[in-house]
Amino acid sequence: MNARPPGLDTGQSPPEAPEAPEAARAAAQLASSSGADSHDIALVLGSGWAAAATRLGEIRARVARAHLEGFRPAAVAGHSGEILSVTVAGGRRLLVFGTRTHLYEGHGAAAVAHPVRTAAAAGCRVIILTNGCGSIRPQWRPGTAVLIADHLNLTGMTALVGPEFVDCSDLYARRLRAIAHAVDPDLPEGVYAQFPGPQYETPAEVRMAAILGADLVGMSTTIEAVAARAAGLDVLGLSLVTNSAAGVEADQKLDHADVMAAGGAAADRCSTLLKAIVDRIAEEM
Repeated sequence: MNARPPGLDTGQSPPEAPEAPEAARAAAQLASSSGADSHDIALVLGSGWAAAATRLGEIRARVARAHLEGFRPAAVAGHSGEILSVTVAGGRRLLVFGTRTHLYEGHGAAAVAHPVRTAAAAGCRVIILTNGCGSIRPQWRPGTAVLIADHLNLTGMTALVGPEFVDCSDLYARRLRAIAHAVDPDLPEGVYAQFPGPQYETPAEVRMAAILGADLVGMSTTIEAVAARAAGLDVLGLSLVTNSAAGVEADQKLDHADVMAAGGAAADRCSTLLKAIVDRIAEEM
C-alpha cells in the first residue's frame, strides 16, 4: 500500500482509478489472444531496441495492439504495433510492447500509462522500459547503452490522480540494476530527463537539464515508470544513446532518421544485452 500523510487514511480502500477497469479488460483480451492466463515480465521497446523483439525467446503469440481496449496504433517510424507473448528462461512469460504511446501524441498521461497498467493487470511483476535518447555526456557516443538510475520529469504531467503518494526513492529498482550489472559490469548509469516533445530540445534546455543533474534527454519513460511503480511493478530502465543532445557537438543537426540509423547500428549488441538481462531476471523470479 502507498504511504499517505496522516489524516487521509479513512480505513477504507481508496476508490478504484477510472483507468483500472480499462486495463483489466485489455489484460483479459490479451490473455484470450495470447493463450496465456498471465505474464511475468513486461518489456517496452523504444527507439533503437526494436531488433530485440524476435531474439528474446519463443514467440507464442502476436497481438495487434490496436485490437486491445485503450490501445492505439504505433505512431512513430521504426516502432511496431504488435504485442508479443514470449516464453523466456524458466518458462516465464514475457510481454513485449513494440511501441509506446508518447505524451506528444496528445492523448494524455493516462494513455501513456495504459500499457503499463495493462501489464500489471496481466500479472507482470517486473517491467523493463527502454528508449532512445540524446546524451549530454560527450563520452557516451551513439550506440552506448545506459542504465537509468533516476529521472527528471520535465513534462509537468503525471498519470496519477488524487492522493496516490507513490514512493519514488527506489523507482529504478536497485536489485534489477544489480542484475543488469551482473550481466554487463561496464554498463554506465545516468539520470534521464524527459521533455514533452515532439520537438528536440534546444541547446539551452539541454544546458538546463545538465545543471539539474541529467545525463540523458528524451521524450518518454518517466510517466510510465511512476505509473508502473504505483501499480506495484519493479522497474528497470535502459537508454540507448542515439545522438548527442543539442549543443553538445558544434553544428550538429538532429533528425529522426539518424536516430533510427544509430539504433540499427547497435541492434546486435542491444539485443544480446536485453536477452541476457531478461533471462537473468526471469531465472531469479
